[in-house]
Amino acid sequence: MDIQSFYHSINGKTVGFLGIGGSNLPLIKMFAQHGAVVSARDRRTEEKLGKTADDLKQLGVTLRLGDDYLQDLNEEILFRTPGMRYYLPELVAARKRGIVVTSEMEVFFDLCPCKIYAVTGSDGKTTTTTILSEMLKAEGKTVHLGGNIGNPLLPEIENIRPQDAAVVELSSFQLISMRRSPDVAVVTNVSPNHLDMHKDMQEYIDAKRNILLHQNAFARAVVNADNAITAGFVKDIRGETLCFSRKAKCERGAWLNDKNEIVMTLNGTDTPVMNASDIKIPGGHNIENYMAAICALWGTVKIENMVRVAKAFGGVEHRSEFVRELDGVKYYNDSIGTTPSRTMNGMLKLFDRKLILIAGGYDKKIPFDSFGTAVVEHVKTLVLIGATADKIEESVKAAPNYRSGSPKILRAQSLEQAVRLCREEAVAGDIVALSPACASFDMFPNYETRGEEFKRLVNLL
Repeated sequence: MDIQSFYHSINGKTVGFLGIGGSNLPLIKMFAQHGAVVSARDRRTEEKLGKTADDLKQLGVTLRLGDDYLQDLNEEILFRTPGMRYYLPELVAARKRGIVVTSEMEVFFDLCPCKIYAVTGSDGKTTTTTILSEMLKAEGKTVHLGGNIGNPLLPEIENIRPQDAAVVELSSFQLISMRRSPDVAVVTNVSPNHLDMHKDMQEYIDAKRNILLHQNAFARAVVNADNAITAGFVKDIRGETLCFSRKAKCERGAWLNDKNEIVMTLNGTDTPVMNASDIKIPGGHNIENYMAAICALWGTVKIENMVRVAKAFGGVEHRSEFVRELDGVKYYNDSIGTTPSRTMNGMLKLFDRKLILIAGGYDKKIPFDSFGTAVVEHVKTLVLIGATADKIEESVKAAPNYRSGSPKILRAQSLEQAVRLCREEAVAGDIVALSPACASFDMFPNYETRGEEFKRLVNLL
């Protein structure tokens, strides 16, 4: 269906938006302007929504606000915000009544006129998505970046041409209900995450698998051969399969040889692409992100453009981000470290010395079993904050390699106090990092706000 036919089809239909957040707001305006009878529902009161509520009422949008905002879902089409559970009882009941429950990304996939590259994974998806976008731009493509990163793409649909490229990052919450897959699908890795939102680990894995489950024979899927779960996705791939690995040679895909070169192997031919030392952003996990991007864009982007991006791209904010050096101590903001695996495979492995680490936060019900062992190995002083502080301390003290006082464990009541403690503990040559291994919701609305606050506090020292 093209966009004009779509606009025609929604004219006069009742459409409800569940959650008046960043991804739904531009959509609400778009649908209201094209003749849909729009209602917007949100738990927040009109007072809390402020000017947003006034703007929506001016567009003729009906507001249903407060704690019972999901009562009487009687619109013909419902758009859920990505963070809303797909199996929420109210949504299940609505689907049973024949109401269409969809999302911005699902409709975008139906209407997008150009090739779609999509990335998912527990860790590394934002960096990989950004690398893909930068490489395509280096090749001269017009790129539309969206999904879990950047702006909602559906309101931009009229500006997208068939020769452009759409690059989207997809979370498990977006993927769980999708019945279309992209032209090129990338899965960076899968490890326990968001178990507070999914009914179990299997539901989370199945949501991730959706990125490639609905591809056709002319599509491409890129998976991490070093991750047991993603390697298990290979049997579900209908189109071209490419793998990447830091541990072993791939018969079809990108791998790291003993000269530290990323090599692409296809049809028995080995093609060196770049040396891992060409990659400006540090860490083995970022070598994997580049391998994933190389596989996704092989045959589309020239090698010299891939190398140019690797040498220039300084990384995404809040990911192993250097903040400042003070009295010989370097401070890093890795607020994106929202899971134990992310902190273990990222920040804790970046340097050849033990860190002073700030960790802890909202409890996503992810086990910390192996995290304690990694902390003992890579951390000299651990400053704990947030709801998970006890769980993390227990996992460290239960680690087989733990000795009393190594690491030293301190507690802070706030991020501000944690930064102050780090300053007192650090001596010249030390590295202080915020990489919490947890989400931020017990103290901050999101990891970005937490990272901004950390940078502000460090810059005030």
